Amino acid sequence: MAIALSHGARPAGAIRVAVVDDHESVRLGLKSAFIDEGYDFVLAAATVDELVSGLGGRECDVVVLDLSLGDGSSVTENVKRVQATGSAVLVHSIADRVASVREALAAGAAGVIPKSSATKTVIAAAASVARGEVLNNLEWATAIDADREFSKAQLGRREREILHLYASGLPLKLAAQQLGIGYSTAREYLDRIRAKYIEVGRPAPTKVDLLRRAVEDGILPGLDPDTLDGR
Repeated sequence: MAIALSHGARPAGAIRVAVVDDHESVRLGLKSAFIDEGYDFVLAAATVDELVSGLGGRECDVVVLDLSLGDGSSVTENVKRVQATGSAVLVHSIADRVASVREALAAGAAGVIPKSSATKTVIAAAASVARGEVLNNLEWATAIDADREFSKAQLGRREREILHLYASGLPLKLAAQQLGIGYSTAREYLDRIRAKYIEVGRPAPTKVDLLRRAVEDGILPGLDPDTLDGR
């Protein structure tokens, strides 16, 4: 895998890096490698909660983030929270989690590096991301591109009905009334719909995102999903 690096950028010693991984051996190994290469290593944490708490207002240029942590947190949540600290996100993952990789990139991760990569490759990738460069992730790009058919979320009848009405433009309260159910029940359906889309790597945090998913899955036929970005 080639990593796009440019010469003449700031030295590695000026790059502040942190690692979030729930495996101690990975945390300690990357910490040692970054320090040996002259990076300003800020923190090694097992969770994003631990990272945010440990930073205490300090800034990082890049956080190397494990894709799947053991605390039940979601990929999107973790990427967004790390970004909120002012850091770029380099996801460090095993190579068979294409849907989760897609979710991480959709959430704003700057790049993804396989855990099978050599340590020097991970370090070079972190430097590239810290400088705002685009990773030449040919291995991951090929994996994602090969998975063109997004998995459909397995929605129940009521969930599809709520999605159809809500994504069409009805307020959730009116959609619930039309289906003869309570608002709180409709909200539970909507929460489950969003959770199911996250599970298949197609997060839909906004109403426009839900509209796109409904179009992509044929729940709302006759619209062009490519025109929805400007809504």
